[in-house]
Amino acid sequence: MGKAKRERVLADNEALAKARMMHVSSQKLDLVAGLIRGKKVSAALADLSFSRKRVAGDVKKTLESAVANAENNHQLDVDSLVVAEAHVGPALMMKRWTPRGRGRVGRIRKRFSNLTIVVREVEESA
Repeated sequence: MGKAKRERVLADNEALAKARMMHVSSQKLDLVAGLIRGKKVSAALADLSFSRKRVAGDVKKTLESAVANAENNHQLDVDSLVVAEAHVGPALMMKRWTPRGRGRVGRIRKRFSNLTIVVREVEESA
């Protein structure tokens, strides 16, 4: 028997990759995701390779996964892929405490984030 097949959320010319529970705040991750939004995949990979941000390596890995999904699962042309979306959202927040002066306590928030990258195949304009 089995379940009915789910409808595809994306268009036929799109592929997606997600990175979940990345140990970085959403604000810092969004700065790196903003570097690649709307760019061709080859240019985005080059920008991430030379970025000095710590999280750029994880974003590059997720982008490469989206490209591999497009090529292997959806038979899209890798050379004509563009980063259509790169959006960031919050995930878990670990709460820790540290002692402060006069018997008080200070809160430490260790934030995690989720990253979703969607690549889209576009036709070359002449």
